[in-house]
Amino acid sequence: MGSVDQGGPASGDDAAKTPPEKRGGALSIAAAAAVGGFLFGYDTAVVNGTVDAVQARFHLSSLVLGAAVSTALLGSAVGAWFAGPLSDRIGRVRIMLITAIVFAVSAVGSALAVGPISLTVWRAVAGMAVGAASVIVPAYIAEIAPAEKRGRFGSLQQLAIVTGIFAALLADYALAASAGGASKDVPWGGEAWRWMFASAAVPAAVYLALALRIPESPRYLVRRRRGEQAREVLERYVGDGVRLREIERSLAGTKETIDLSDLRGATARDRRFGLLPIVWTGIILAALQQFVGINVIFYYSTTLWRAVGFTENEALVTSVITSVINIAGTFLAIALIDRVGRKPLLTVGAAGMVVTLGTLAWCFSRASGTGESLTLPPGVDVVALLAANLYVVFFAASWGPTLWVLLGEMFNNRIRVTAVAVAGSAQWIANWLVTITFPSLAYVSLPLTYGIYTAFAAFALVFVRRFVRETRGRELETM
Repeated sequence: MGSVDQGGPASGDDAAKTPPEKRGGALSIAAAAAVGGFLFGYDTAVVNGTVDAVQARFHLSSLVLGAAVSTALLGSAVGAWFAGPLSDRIGRVRIMLITAIVFAVSAVGSALAVGPISLTVWRAVAGMAVGAASVIVPAYIAEIAPAEKRGRFGSLQQLAIVTGIFAALLADYALAASAGGASKDVPWGGEAWRWMFASAAVPAAVYLALALRIPESPRYLVRRRRGEQAREVLERYVGDGVRLREIERSLAGTKETIDLSDLRGATARDRRFGLLPIVWTGIILAALQQFVGINVIFYYSTTLWRAVGFTENEALVTSVITSVINIAGTFLAIALIDRVGRKPLLTVGAAGMVVTLGTLAWCFSRASGTGESLTLPPGVDVVALLAANLYVVFFAASWGPTLWVLLGEMFNNRIRVTAVAVAGSAQWIANWLVTITFPSLAYVSLPLTYGIYTAFAAFALVFVRRFVRETRGRELETM
């Protein structure tokens, strides 16, 4: 198995400093690109408030409901898989523009769904846009950001994701409250759950407008033999046009487009199990981010908390509070990632998730009843709620943003976007596996379910300690 780099940890002080006025310009560009992460979070979480209403409206079994919800995740895997190679052909910014348009169209289509099949199709289309955004945003930000601030800039992706989750949950709560329930009609007409889906079209339009104004990645421009344009972008946003020569050297002899087959390495000695070791490291890290069960909190939180005694309204409020905690944890990561580095955050986060997930497994072992009649003893329900929110804090301050930062920077210039695409696709497949299995696992045994997530968190801790090395402060050309 490979590691992120073969050298020791790099100091942030080793990188050439970018003038403050240039950092501000780069920050604004990174923030605009990160709106794709907002759509990523919004679209994947907006389903949270619609689950029960959609099940009742279309008379779905738990299995069919899980399939309908998780189809978007398979679409995301497809979108991530193709977005990387395609962005090497037509550019990062054009992929962002296409993504914004697909987001808007799928939002309207989901809102107008006439049955489970049409809803599933539109959710799959939305998923493809989500997957594309999950790949392009971290890669683009890594390629435009100054090395000494790349961790913070890259963390904007996760901040945008969790802000999007919060906005979606807040919109779900407001719409459900105005209608008296997600399955009822809002005052201006139409079922609330349909407006929940339709609301995603608004941020999609904002993203489209912003993507029209940002420059193309200088690394992409160099790959396409457009050196002068790359120099202009570097001088304007990084303050170092001289770095162009380093980028050109790192891409010397490279094809204008990279295929998935290029991830195998030049010779058999370069690969392990068919791929470069560094690619396997990215794939496993991406999968582990999901196998710790984080999205169970956001996709099924309303249903879960109703099952342990909350009303629909109380469960939605709890979900919104959890989302606020998620945002606060992400701000903590932004403050720390360029100070303490990537590996320490991943290590502490994994250890914290082991403890909190283990606590949740114990809490649900004390429950009585099954399914929606499940109840926790007084006091234990409070411990479960606290453990769930502390789990979110540990994830948000570590694995949430740090994974995307690492994926954007750990690969060299030759294979970066294509490798991120493969790792991103693996992340979405893992996400789908967790989402599709949770309803059935939860029905059988919630203690077992959270015990499995605890085991994956423990494995994540060991994997990071063994295979991940620090990338803080290193230029992309030295990876």
